[in-house]
Amino acid sequence: MDFKAIYAAVEQDFAAVDTFITHHLDSGVPLIREVGDYIVQSGGKRLRPLVAILCARAGGYRGDRHVDVAAIIEFLHTATLLHDDVVDESNLRRGRPTVNAVWGNAASVLVGDFLISRALQLMVALRHPRLLDIFSLSTNTISEGEVLQLINVRDPNTTEQNYMRVIHHKTAKMFESAAETGAVLAADDNTDFTEAFATYGRHLGIAFQLIDDVLDYQGDASELGKNVGDDLAEGKPTLPLIYTIANGSDSQADLIKDAIRSGGLDHLEEIVETVRASGGLQYTVDKAAEHTRLALDAIAEVPASPYKESLTTLAQESLNRTF
Repeated sequence: MDFKAIYAAVEQDFAAVDTFITHHLDSGVPLIREVGDYIVQSGGKRLRPLVAILCARAGGYRGDRHVDVAAIIEFLHTATLLHDDVVDESNLRRGRPTVNAVWGNAASVLVGDFLISRALQLMVALRHPRLLDIFSLSTNTISEGEVLQLINVRDPNTTEQNYMRVIHHKTAKMFESAAETGAVLAADDNTDFTEAFATYGRHLGIAFQLIDDVLDYQGDASELGKNVGDDLAEGKPTLPLIYTIANGSDSQADLIKDAIRSGGLDHLEEIVETVRASGGLQYTVDKAAEHTRLALDAIAEVPASPYKESLTTLAQESLNRTF
């Protein structure tokens, strides 16, 4: 089973999510419609709504509110991407120019705000206090993560512990919330796998981000849909760099520290080789593998089904991906 097979397992549900997103992106404001269409056409893997759907179905849910939940997750995630690209001054995402590169920073921020407010409308319409609690905590935690990352930019003294906190807040929390909200829909008085699925999502998100960190130094821009070395160019101290500073030679550590302080890609090839030689890339892959194992352990007691199989394969494929 690969990513295509995973999506095929919930093909009808995923099509319903796409229809729901397109419908609720509509607005009487032409610019919002124009940017909304551009976002939808940009594609992306939509892993977070996929996780929500799979967890709902794996937990035994047979209704249709998981479509709303998955769309809300995607609206919130897309809003964070729009804001991220402005903060990071990014010009490429998913192989296409970013919204801020096409329409400018103001439009990117304001359409991001629209997506958040639309998500809030949809949350309220669910009339489900437990889901509202999860979504509200998630959005707050993710916002904190953005600020934590901003504090770490161009700081070569960032510790692994601090960086892992950023990953949890900024990336893993959205995966966790996707899994948790899907599971909540399936929970009843006799069976509740909500905690198990939330733990799965959290560790899946951490592993996914750690592999992203690795791909920033050995990926292919045409497959990644973004420029290789983007994190380094922005002065972000990701785990491969943090490991090299702590465990490399003095000269290796000095090279990485200078690169983080200054940003840019002047010495990219040398830095890639240094991070690889120091063991920083392998250490990060090993950490991702550890979190993948924890994700799979979390759902060990969930009854077997094609949806659980898809969740298992999703975790494994996310670890082994090259894009």
